[in-house]
Parts: sequence; structure tokens; C-alpha cells
Amino acid sequence: MAQVTFSPPFTTPPEVVTQLRQAGFAALAPADVARWVGCDLAALTALNSDWATLPPDDFLRDGGRYRRRRHACFVVQDGRIEQAPHRAHWQPVEYNALHGGMERWFAPMEPATVARPVWGQLLSALAAVSDAVFAPAPAHERWFMEAHQFRIDTTDGIGRPTPEGAHRDGVDLVAVFLVGREGVKGGETRVFEATGPSGQRFTLTEPWSLMLLDDARMIHESTPIQPLTEGGHRDTLVVTCRRGGFQGDDRAVEKPLS
Repeated sequence: MAQVTFSPPFTTPPEVVTQLRQAGFAALAPADVARWVGCDLAALTALNSDWATLPPDDFLRDGGRYRRRRHACFVVQDGRIEQAPHRAHWQPVEYNALHGGMERWFAPMEPATVARPVWGQLLSALAAVSDAVFAPAPAHERWFMEAHQFRIDTTDGIGRPTPEGAHRDGVDLVAVFLVGREGVKGGETRVFEATGPSGQRFTLTEPWSLMLLDDARMIHESTPIQPLTEGGHRDTLVVTCRRGGFQGDDRAVEKPLS
């Protein structure tokens, strides 16, 4: 049976803020992502090799071995970017029934990755759209950002981009960049209103295409992937933006990575 896929409802950079406000999500094609970030597309694709060396995610509670990842945190305000000391990723069970309530100490992102000029441009673009959608005021908000590099592979026959199922993340903005996919089928993106009937399904296939979500309004998930060729995988970069602090800041002081 042929695989049926739906094309993303791409918008243009000038329409991103309006689309997010009206629909709760927006999608951009790769060339428009580069224009929106303020760089050449080649500067984004130059990051791709980092995904080939991601270490395993040792915290999967479903017993799977299909996910590799790195993690880093940043504070961004009015064009100033500060990398926060490495910390655990923590979510309440209300937002992640599978992995919530536990400290997950993932390997940090490589210093060479975050030192690239395009990385700062990317975070600044996310802060700017977050300001426009969630904090439209003369003063720019202080955004607490968590960045996750993911590789979902099909070594064991199936890989689950969102093993927790359809969910929200407990933040303001969620950005999902498709870095690349090779030799797989599936991985359909599904977004729908948290308190309404509307929803969309589509498949991001082009490297550095992007989906932005108003996390308070939209629930999202990605369907499992299956191999078409040996070594099939799907790479993404997920960046969340949150006001008021990182999730878990009101809990006990984090211990350093051992």
C-alpha cells in the first residue's frame, strides 16, 4: 500500500506572527527558515553533521533504544544570549506522563555547535517571535530556552519521536526543526487544539523545515517511523521558549553533571 502524506501548510516569514496568533501554529519551508533566521541555508545545513555523533538517551522508560540526544539551556533577552550552566531536563507529569517527575541529565551540546554564529541567530529569531506573540510590549521578555538535538533511528524496527504520545510541553513556544530524514517512512506531524476540534496533519520532509507552536493552545505529536533502508533515521532540533524560568526552577537546587 502506498504511503499517503500531506504537505505542510507553509507560510512566509512576514506572516509567522499572524499565523501563530490566529491558528496556534506556523510552518516554514527551508529557504524561508533561513530568511527568517537571517542566514544562508548553507549555514544551517552545516550543523547537520553534529547529529551523527549524538549519544544514546539513557532515560527511555518504554525500554527502547531508538533515541539519541544532546541538551543545552540558554537565556535570551533583547539580542543578548547567555548559555546557562548544564542542568537536568525536568517536566511535571501533567505534561509528560511517561518521563515527567524525573531529572534527566542528557549529554550537553557540543561547544563548537553553540559557538557557531548561526546558532545565536536562530535563538534570537525564536526570542523575537516569542516577544511578538506572547509578550508584545516595549520591553523584551527574558526567554528561558531549552534546546534538544534528537536522532530517532530504526535499528530495532521502529522509532518513536514522541513516546509520551500527544502532549504539550508546559512552555510558551515550541520550535521543531526537521534537520533531516533518511530511509524512513512515517514521522507524520499532528497538531490540534487543546480545547477545540481543529487539527492538522502533515509530514515535514525537507531539511531545515520548521514548525512553530503556541504550546498553551496546541497539542502535538509525531507518529512512529519505520525503516525503508538499513540505517534509517530522523533528525530534529527542538527548542522551547518559556517565560519566568526553566521548568523545575522552583524545585531543589540541581546537582552538577557527574
